Amino acid sequence: MAPAADREGYWGPTTSTLDWCEENYSVTWYIAEFWNTVSNLIMIIPPMFGAVQSVRDGLEKRYIASYLALTVVGMGSWCFHMTLKYEMQLLDELPMIYSCCIFVYCMFECFKIKNSVNYHLLFTLVLFSLIVTTVMYGMLVFTLVLRSIYIVTWVYPWLRGLGYTSLGIFLLGFLFWNIDNIFCESLRNFRKKVPPIIGITTQFHAWWHILTGLGSYLHILFSLYTRTLYLRYRPKVKFLFGIWPVILFEPLRKH
Repeated sequence: MAPAADREGYWGPTTSTLDWCEENYSVTWYIAEFWNTVSNLIMIIPPMFGAVQSVRDGLEKRYIASYLALTVVGMGSWCFHMTLKYEMQLLDELPMIYSCCIFVYCMFECFKIKNSVNYHLLFTLVLFSLIVTTVMYGMLVFTLVLRSIYIVTWVYPWLRGLGYTSLGIFLLGFLFWNIDNIFCESLRNFRKKVPPIIGITTQFHAWWHILTGLGSYLHILFSLYTRTLYLRYRPKVKFLFGIWPVILFEPLRKH
């Protein structure tokens, strides 16, 4: 965590319970943690396009909700790191819980009839969200997601690559998150001795945002691909500009 000696900026004194390792207001007076803020764009822009595309393709609302939930997580994290205010911290943390519950619901419902609603699972996840909101969160969400991946890959073993790639990227981001916390003082001292361009690469909390944002996005694609394959939509993974993965659908064959 960051030392208490960081400078103040446009948003005034820090009121959040967490202040990360990035030096506050070091890039601009208007953003407390610049790199931790802008790194959230990966959780905002691509999911917004994914939600629009899902509407155009007439996909089930749960997948539109998944994309929008990830966008809300990115926006909440943006506001938190930009201001370091306690109210914004809640806007950052709580949507993570709710979005994970949406992801889990999508995964568990991959092999049901179209537009079906599992009210028992919905009730369980809503109850889980309420409990976690008031108590704690963490490994329970991870366990649910991991279990859901096992269920899907047992039916479609060749989908393991996408499922575990998303999980692996997420875990790598979690590793960087811990490095940022544990070695904060050493990282700060290192940044003072090297050119800024090198120092930027050691903003590991920003890397956490990038990797978990990418991992979460790939998890949505994994769930969506599995679901639409089951519904015989003929999904195909394409890469925009040869880099960014999206799911498109081939026209249905006429018999």
